Amino acid sequence: MNGSPLMTAEALQARLGAPDLRVVDASWFLPAEGRSGRTEFEAERLPGAVFFDIDAISDPATDLPHMLPTPEAFASAAGALGLSREAEIVVYDSFGVRSAARAWWTLRAMGYLQVRVLDGGLRAWRAAGLPLETGSCRRPSAVGVSPETQPDRVRSQSEVACALETGSAQVVDARSAPRFRGEAPEPRLGLRSGHMPGALNLPFDRLLTAEGRMKSLEEIAAAFEAAGIDPARPVIATCGSGVTASVLALALEILGAQAAVYDGSWAEWGGASGGDVVTGDA
Repeated sequence: MNGSPLMTAEALQARLGAPDLRVVDASWFLPAEGRSGRTEFEAERLPGAVFFDIDAISDPATDLPHMLPTPEAFASAAGALGLSREAEIVVYDSFGVRSAARAWWTLRAMGYLQVRVLDGGLRAWRAAGLPLETGSCRRPSAVGVSPETQPDRVRSQSEVACALETGSAQVVDARSAPRFRGEAPEPRLGLRSGHMPGALNLPFDRLLTAEGRMKSLEEIAAAFEAAGIDPARPVIATCGSGVTASVLALALEILGAQAAVYDGSWAEWGGASGGDVVTGDA
């Protein structure tokens, strides 16, 4: 796909109704937030949107949250949503840019080439005064999807450990600074506090405006530089469970670079059988 991975609300509005366009709501919340992406989608959504359930479209063979499913399982789920590989797919969420980035990264990791994120999400759509759909959802027309994958977009715990040991990639943590330093508890029970030895910290919200939009290219570049990250070198993004790490991956794509995401993230590394943990600054 050429051009920016972002799309504005106005540009999407102009494309609505196009036969090759698919709009996807990937809203997701932590349990502590007390909200349901699916419930909110069923109440109100962009016209013609389908719901991408990050928790349901995942690997059932692990107790780690929303890990990537097999390419075959993903192809079946995507086909049921009508997401053909030939379509232009625009993903949004109700936060602004958060879980939409995870769905964008998942689709890219599964070989989809024409995927964009609605910049500012549902908030930007509402701010532009654009129409929303309410009431019952139409069932999407299923399509056949062949299994594919782009393994260079995904990293495992052992690959992250190797990168930390050898310096072959910069491991960048998108969690908040207090969580990274080990000063704040993790939202998931049973996880240790702190960070991977040698990891860098760039909280994902430093890449967003107050309205939940991605900052300008220049501001994104400055945020990476301030965190000591060189976008020209390989990057592995991590976070709590692979959601906000995808915001870092999206930001790097805006800069013309590509990051891999550690799918297990802190839910795996911070567990009792995970890797080494340190506290304090990077």
